[in-house]
Amino acid sequence: MPVSNRSAQRSAPRSPLRVAVLADSDTRWKWGALTARRLAPGHRLTGHLLRGRATPTARQLGEVGVRADRLTEVTCAEFLADIERERYDVVVLALVGGAVQAVLHGVRALWPDPAARPVIVTGYVGVVYEKLADGLLLRHGADLVLANSRHDAQRFRAVYEGVGADAGCVTETVLPFLGGAAYEPAGSRATTVVFAVQPSVPESRADRAYLLERAAGHARLHPDREVLVKLRSRPGEHTTHLEEQPYQRLAAKVPGGLPANCRLAYGNMGEVLDGADLLVTVSSTAALESLHRGIPTAVLTDLGIREALGNHHFLGSGCLASWDQLDAGLLPQGDPEWLAAQGVAPLATTPLATTPRAAGAGAADVAEAAAADTAGAAADDEAADVFAAARARLAALLELPGLPPVAPYYTLTTAPRYLPGILARHHLAADGTPLPGAAREGAEPSRLRRRLRSHLRDAARGLYRHGVQRVAPLIRRMGEL
Repeated sequence: MPVSNRSAQRSAPRSPLRVAVLADSDTRWKWGALTARRLAPGHRLTGHLLRGRATPTARQLGEVGVRADRLTEVTCAEFLADIERERYDVVVLALVGGAVQAVLHGVRALWPDPAARPVIVTGYVGVVYEKLADGLLLRHGADLVLANSRHDAQRFRAVYEGVGADAGCVTETVLPFLGGAAYEPAGSRATTVVFAVQPSVPESRADRAYLLERAAGHARLHPDREVLVKLRSRPGEHTTHLEEQPYQRLAAKVPGGLPANCRLAYGNMGEVLDGADLLVTVSSTAALESLHRGIPTAVLTDLGIREALGNHHFLGSGCLASWDQLDAGLLPQGDPEWLAAQGVAPLATTPLATTPRAAGAGAADVAEAAAADTAGAAADDEAADVFAAARARLAALLELPGLPPVAPYYTLTTAPRYLPGILARHHLAADGTPLPGAAREGAEPSRLRRRLRSHLRDAARGLYRHGVQRVAPLIRRMGEL
């Protein structure tokens, strides 16, 4: 019976796997925590939020709706100290590429020789349409680099093989948050339109104002429809990408104001899609969630089809459309072949199998689930759980008495100028060890001191966000005079 590489340290061989997730934003926490659930059913989840400008607020975490047994805010050095002390079985890194690279080199410094270290897992939270080579090479060295589709898996392997790096870590899965009820059309007309906006796409104030005015215009043209402008964050909050021009501020300046059937909306995207008849976006990952459920989905072409917008990713999807076409009644449907390649085939076509969630599931359960899913795939490929291959690989790694040191592509030999700067930003030396003072040592600070630090960090983040959303645009406009 397969057991975890931590089994010798446990009194019971079937105790739950210990999984740690490190995330740096609300959406990455959602991806990381749900990925952990799919990979290791029944695990004990310890959550860590990497301290930075996009650290999610309590409200954002509540909206995501994924809870951990324990959740703390840490620096990179503090996280490395925690995984050395706690000896987790699996560590999921839901971070930007540079932060993943820093943790990987920190892990290598902790376990420079074969050892019973944690299995390191990483990947992407959504559509990968920019910085493909850079982002992938920064993630190289993880034991599993998850690809969200067959298309992505092919691209990932091509990048690694193109530089002579080991591509065996690439494992095909899907986005872990795909799901929800399949769409059941009420008729030939949409009654609820969801415009899923993005923090940084498009970037300019004029383009963002144009899209909002078109959404409002669509609502005026179709008074029988409700148009929801789905926002990512409330004022004062940040997400993965910087938002210099919040739609809340732009909405207050729409000529004539927003019509009664057009309003700003917050909440969990899955819950918002429950009532949607049409999803409209520029290039949000919400489009993949919508397509998976069979909801008509429009990827806007009003601003062109450009790499900077990310909508070029949807070439061949059948979803490219303009507001003019939507105003005329178009309800775009996804192309079946494109959907299958992207790992978002509609629920009615490829149902996502349910993973076991027994409270006592451990490494053996991962192996058993993987074996069951493999057998199911042989009988019915369409119904097989798309995480089966990842769980099988994880189970095999957990059975080993020890794992080799992580081996990132970037080293002081391959990237002597690039790598040290990445590590220094996370307060690590060139060899991956924490710089002096990077990790607090000694007694735990008092409750008063912890509260004071928390308030100071919140104040600093508030000033940073104010600078991004208020001061920076003002300076930019002044420079254009």
